[in-house]
Amino acid sequence: MRLLHVLLGTALVSSSFAGTTAFAAAVNEEKIDLDLITKLRDEAMNRSKAQEILGVLTDEIGPRLTGSPAMRKAGDWTRSKFGEWGLQNIHSESFAPFGRGWTLEKTTLRMVEPAQVDLYAIPKAWTPGTNGLQRGKLVIAKIAADEDLAKWKGKLAGSIVLLDDPLPIQPHMKADAHRYSHDELGELSKIDFDPAPSRRGDIQTYVKRYLFAKKLRAFLTEEKALAVLNVTRGEDGTIFVQEGGSYKKDEQTGPPNLVVASETYNRLYRLVEKKKAVELEIDVKATFNDEDPEAAINIVAEIPGTDKKDEIVMLGAHLDSWHGGTGATDNAAGVAMVMEAVRLLKATGFKPRRTIRIALWGGEEQGLLGSRAYVNKWLASRPEPTDPKELELPSFARKPTGPLSIKAMHGKISAYFNLDNGGGKIRGIYAENNAAIKPIFDAWLAPFNDVGATTTTLRNTGSTDHVSFDRVGVPGFQFVQDDMDYFSRTHHSSMDLYDKVQKSDLTQASMILASFVAHAANRNEMLPRKPLPKDPPPDEKKDEAKPVEEVAK
Repeated sequence: MRLLHVLLGTALVSSSFAGTTAFAAAVNEEKIDLDLITKLRDEAMNRSKAQEILGVLTDEIGPRLTGSPAMRKAGDWTRSKFGEWGLQNIHSESFAPFGRGWTLEKTTLRMVEPAQVDLYAIPKAWTPGTNGLQRGKLVIAKIAADEDLAKWKGKLAGSIVLLDDPLPIQPHMKADAHRYSHDELGELSKIDFDPAPSRRGDIQTYVKRYLFAKKLRAFLTEEKALAVLNVTRGEDGTIFVQEGGSYKKDEQTGPPNLVVASETYNRLYRLVEKKKAVELEIDVKATFNDEDPEAAINIVAEIPGTDKKDEIVMLGAHLDSWHGGTGATDNAAGVAMVMEAVRLLKATGFKPRRTIRIALWGGEEQGLLGSRAYVNKWLASRPEPTDPKELELPSFARKPTGPLSIKAMHGKISAYFNLDNGGGKIRGIYAENNAAIKPIFDAWLAPFNDVGATTTTLRNTGSTDHVSFDRVGVPGFQFVQDDMDYFSRTHHSSMDLYDKVQKSDLTQASMILASFVAHAANRNEMLPRKPLPKDPPPDEKKDEAKPVEEVAK
């Protein structure tokens, strides 16, 4: 075995650490297995199966909504591939009860007055069908707050409701797709003392919208609105669509709710605003599937370790998707990359010291449900809140509780590596403010500098399944990936399709991921950890009700 001993204080380390006393004291040798990397590169570049995996998940199985028959089918197929490649301990772990599945079978939306034209729209998930072809008049209804409900009471029966303002269309002056430049990666490697808000937005704003949406669904159902139309956030015919109703069996779905292409929606809005009588025909067939524990699942498989087999290195991606496209960049590409990574390790005959465990998560799009359930069961958990108002919210939106209860496997996981930022190539990795791990990752990236992977940043990133691990003190990491047209065009959209993923990007990412996992598996020591997260402070409202002496205790 040919090994390269990399001194972690040389050119491999960014200027943010080089030359500092603290860093110099932490420098040691990191062994890089160049023979293995040569084999991984050869197998990935000449015999890759990543695009084949992507094609089955997207073109053959299609959208994989959590709880749906398609998600069950995807689970069956991935388990069979792992068996074909010789992985062991292959199984599914259900995180049921989840709720109902939902399958879209047919959508027709057509303007019949004042002109006849087919319109492009996609129903939101977990909203009902129309029970055959229906016809209704368009109404603009501004309902954004509780006070608006009374204004529209008794006025919407049999109507198709336009809920949104039209979307201003601006010319595209920049390309949709983007790769990181050298300068941008340099900026990313620096600590940001004034980080931008999370892409998921402010949680309190989300909670407010979530609760009002439930109220609005009940109101529109009671008022017997025929259907609801929303405008997409995109242009050029791309429709961004997620959920509208509830997947909980006993919760309100509301009337059929469709997202309409912005150019189409704007035309309808203008006609109604001009006092034209606009009538549409609508026919939606959507099926609610009964609760299926094998459709709310995580898929798990292993390459067993040798002398350190009780310790584990994990890699994963989420298998579920939304229904507007075929879930290619979000996240069949990530699944293809991690599946290909374990295939590469098997094909090269790699024998890990630690056990390598791959996990394909379900329920990510509903709030990291699959990875949260796995972490809660095997690694660490916090008690459920007791406040009924908190329990009304999705689990990811609830306030954290304490204390953190640590389980036996917690100390056995060296690291979890995740891919879920589209189909772009790997350009580096987020070290999640773990200063001790940065020089290690720098060393592991060095053999792949020639294919564009150069950057370890101490910044945090969110909104992927690595967060479930990081929040309980287990090292969890997401790679830096080229955005491509992920956020501008494909993320949760009708354009999330096979053709939007580049074969060379899948190849590059899978071999880097395989190398990271292999080096983590064969290090003498497990990867360094950050301190355990602190428990949240006591509930002040509860303390107020206690005697002063009790609070002091």
